Amino acid sequence: MSRESKDIKILLAEDDINLGFLLVDFLEGNGYEVKLYRDGLSALKGFSAYRSDFCILDIMLPEMDGFSLAAAIREQNREVPVIFLSARSMKEDKIRGFRIGVDDYITKPFDEEELLCRIEAILHRTGPGNGNGNSPATIAIGKYLFDPANQMLSLGDISHRLTLKESSVLCKLSLAKNQLVRRDDIMTDVWGEADYYKGRSLDVFISKIRNYLKEDPSVKITTVPTVGYILEEKNIF
Repeated sequence: MSRESKDIKILLAEDDINLGFLLVDFLEGNGYEVKLYRDGLSALKGFSAYRSDFCILDIMLPEMDGFSLAAAIREQNREVPVIFLSARSMKEDKIRGFRIGVDDYITKPFDEEELLCRIEAILHRTGPGNGNGNSPATIAIGKYLFDPANQMLSLGDISHRLTLKESSVLCKLSLAKNQLVRRDDIMTDVWGEADYYKGRSLDVFISKIRNYLKEDPSVKITTVPTVGYILEEKNIF
C-alpha cells in the first residue's frame, strides 16, 4: 500500500461492469476506498452525497456523459482531482477535457499499474502539505498581493481565490518576475509531464491569470512563442 492511498476515497464512473469491478478490486487492493457508479447521473448524486477525494470518469456514460459529469463536479468542487478514462482518443476530446479542468486523460486500453502511478503522481502534487515550503507568505505583484498558501489574489479590498493549478502557475511566474519561465518547466511542475495536451491546458490557465491581473496596467504576462512566459512588472509614473 502506498502512502498516498491512506484514507483516499475514489469515485469511479464506469458503465462497463466487468472493467468497473476489475478496477474496484485493483484499487481497493492498493488501499483505496472505491465507490462504483454505472451512469453519470448516479455518479453526480454520489459525489454530492459523499465526500470523494478523487474521481475517475469514463466519457461515454449513460444518462449523463463524462464531459457533463466532470463539469458538474467542477461546479461543486474546483480542486478534487479528476481523471478521464476513455476509448475516445481524438485530440479534440482530450483538449475539451483539459479545458473543463480534468487532471489527466487515459486512453483505453490501459495498464492498471500506469493508472495507479498517475493517481499517485496527482495526489503527490495536490495533496495536503505538498506545496512549495520555500514560497513566501505573500508576493507583491504590482498592486496585487498573492498568497500562494491560501491560493488568494487580492487587490485592495477585493480578493479572488484561485484554483490549485492557477495558484501553482502564478507562483512559478511571480517567483521569477521579469525573467523567462519555460513552458516545459511549468507543465512538469504543475501537471507532472510536458506534452501537447498539457500545453493547451496551460494556455487556458495563462489566459485566466491574465484576466485576473488586468486591473493593474503595470503587470502583464508576455508570451515568448514556443519557449515560455515572463511576468513583467513595470513602474508606471
